[in-house]
Amino acid sequence: MDERIQRSLYDYFKKNGIKNFVGVPDSTMKFFIDQGLSEKNVIITTREEEAIGIGTGFILSKSPTLIFMQNAGFGNSISTITSLVQLYNIPLIFLIGWRGYLKNDAPEHLGFGKIQNDLLELLSLQYKVITKLNWKKSCEWAIKNIKKGNPCVLIIRREYHE
Repeated sequence: MDERIQRSLYDYFKKNGIKNFVGVPDSTMKFFIDQGLSEKNVIITTREEEAIGIGTGFILSKSPTLIFMQNAGFGNSISTITSLVQLYNIPLIFLIGWRGYLKNDAPEHLGFGKIQNDLLELLSLQYKVITKLNWKKSCEWAIKNIKKGNPCVLIIRREYHE
């Protein structure tokens, strides 16, 4: 996803009430993260479960939060998602970088990239894949979900190699 749209994503969420941006950096969303860092409004964690814990604390204090991570980190945090976020219906927005989307991505990303969306469906986590054409509607959808008290997932495809 290009720089302009990633920065617009951050700005849209901030303008529409998301107060906290917490997560593990992923180059797939480097411009999104940079936008938040430039405003000193991002908390970087070392593990996805840590980000979810901090985000849950913010939610319990009535402060809307977005959690960002790459898809491998999503895999690492499934237990935390099912035993905390879903069990207590914590309304977090997850922004997940889809590594392994491209068939010629690095080999270590291909396996999880292939099963990522299946896992989201197995977990009954509602999700949308963000594109340059639907990003705003996808963000609106995510905001509506958390206002209803539901967690949800937005996915950014990794469409390049570094």
